[in-house]
Amino acid sequence: MASADLRAELECSICLNIYTDPVMLRCGHNFCQVCIDRALDTQEESGDYFCPVSRKRFRGRPALQRNITLCNIVENFQSAQPDQEESGVFCTHCVDSPVLAVRSCLHCEVSLCDKHLRVHKKSPEHVLCDPTLSMESRKCSVHKKILEYYCTEDETCICVYCCVIGGHKGHEMESLGEASEKKKETLRNVLQTKRKEMEERIRSLQDHKKKVKKIAAFHTLRVTTHFRNLRSHLDDLEKRVLGKISRPAEQVSISLSDLIRDLEIKKEDLSRKLCHIEELCNMTDPLTVLQELDKGDLCDTEDGDNEDRERHEKLLHGGEDQGLNVNGILYTLHTLSEIITEVNIYFYIKKAEDLHLDVDTVHTSLHISDDWKTVSKSDTEQNCPETPERFRDYPQVLSSQSFSSGQHYWDVDVGGSENWRVGVCYPSIDRTGGEACIGKNNKSWCLARNGQTYWRKPYSNVIHIIGNISNTVRIYLDYEAGRISFYDMCDPIRHLHTFTTTFTEPLHAVLCVWGGCIKICTRY
Repeated sequence: MASADLRAELECSICLNIYTDPVMLRCGHNFCQVCIDRALDTQEESGDYFCPVSRKRFRGRPALQRNITLCNIVENFQSAQPDQEESGVFCTHCVDSPVLAVRSCLHCEVSLCDKHLRVHKKSPEHVLCDPTLSMESRKCSVHKKILEYYCTEDETCICVYCCVIGGHKGHEMESLGEASEKKKETLRNVLQTKRKEMEERIRSLQDHKKKVKKIAAFHTLRVTTHFRNLRSHLDDLEKRVLGKISRPAEQVSISLSDLIRDLEIKKEDLSRKLCHIEELCNMTDPLTVLQELDKGDLCDTEDGDNEDRERHEKLLHGGEDQGLNVNGILYTLHTLSEIITEVNIYFYIKKAEDLHLDVDTVHTSLHISDDWKTVSKSDTEQNCPETPERFRDYPQVLSSQSFSSGQHYWDVDVGGSENWRVGVCYPSIDRTGGEACIGKNNKSWCLARNGQTYWRKPYSNVIHIIGNISNTVRIYLDYEAGRISFYDMCDPIRHLHTFTTTFTEPLHAVLCVWGGCIKICTRY
């Protein structure tokens, strides 16, 4: 019982075996060095290091201190435990007091302690092996003889009779020792090869991990720089706009104050004259009244009134904006706010869709490349079989894939053409007639360019770009949100337009080209 209790104290809480090279954490708990190293390697991914027993957290990877005392205890305990105790095989002859066996004789089918082994016969037919209870497994099931050879042809252990008169007669044989060594060597080579492969895979993954971190750091710096510049521009814009609002307001306020002061002075003068007139009205001498009223300082009350009225009207109705288009600025800022709110980073996280063009839908004036990604205008009509899905009146082609849920994006290289349309459409779009062209119906949404002529929104579901764009257009679809967005993949990325609706059918990518070629960019 004491040995069992001590063994329990010497077991690693991770592998549940006796400690091997025990080490100790700062919290006082002990583990096999290999076990705790493996556990800390796993925790390294999250950067959260803790003791597997007490769950005590550490700021960094904790140092491991070899527990010499515990190591000595383990060695003493193991040396005091006979190897045979593990087998639980006892001497067949020691009946009164069971003694652990040290060897078993396959010929006699008995297990022997040291005492009985010394007197046991040592003739060749008495084959000794490690203590075992399953001696029958060491004998041939047919001839009941000891298995001594290995048939390399049938890959099985056999007895001497199997070699001479049994079914293995004439086969190539090896002794069990030779066969065992070869098997061990083969297994060792296989495991070493697999270990090298595993090491190579680990090295490759570690290199990729470093690469991903490096790329993320690069893009983080770019994005941080752009946002810092954007905030700086917005702060400067805010100061300029607020300055243009406040300065005219201050000027108007000064002018109003001057006019109010002048009018107050004139008001006081009028009050003084009104009091003097009231005094004259109380006089009974008509001559004195007429002489006083004929004086200029009482009769010139109209002087300056017209000028004051003009100043009053100009300041009162001159406009609070003082020439600043505040509504236009607010509209621009509102549009910018919508763009910022709408910007979705899904396509920075996910990979682009690997789209291919559907040859059964392509117009006969278009040519599809062998990789089904490039469509170009052909000088000659293509010999294409008639299909219900084929476009007949407009040079268009759909993608083979369709999307009925989720978020997706793909890039289109439009640098090879000046007359194109790109976007999405329902599979139920017309294939003939005026409404078969994408953007001219309520079943498609697209971005278009027509040479050097630009105009905006001639149809409800098409946006014609104004100004130049780079060679690549990104199309981003959020099916559940009912959004289809277009981006110019310049540096930095520029949002062009977003359509919002409720999608009722699956959506295909669609390309339309009147000259040159455009292509779906390879997935990366």
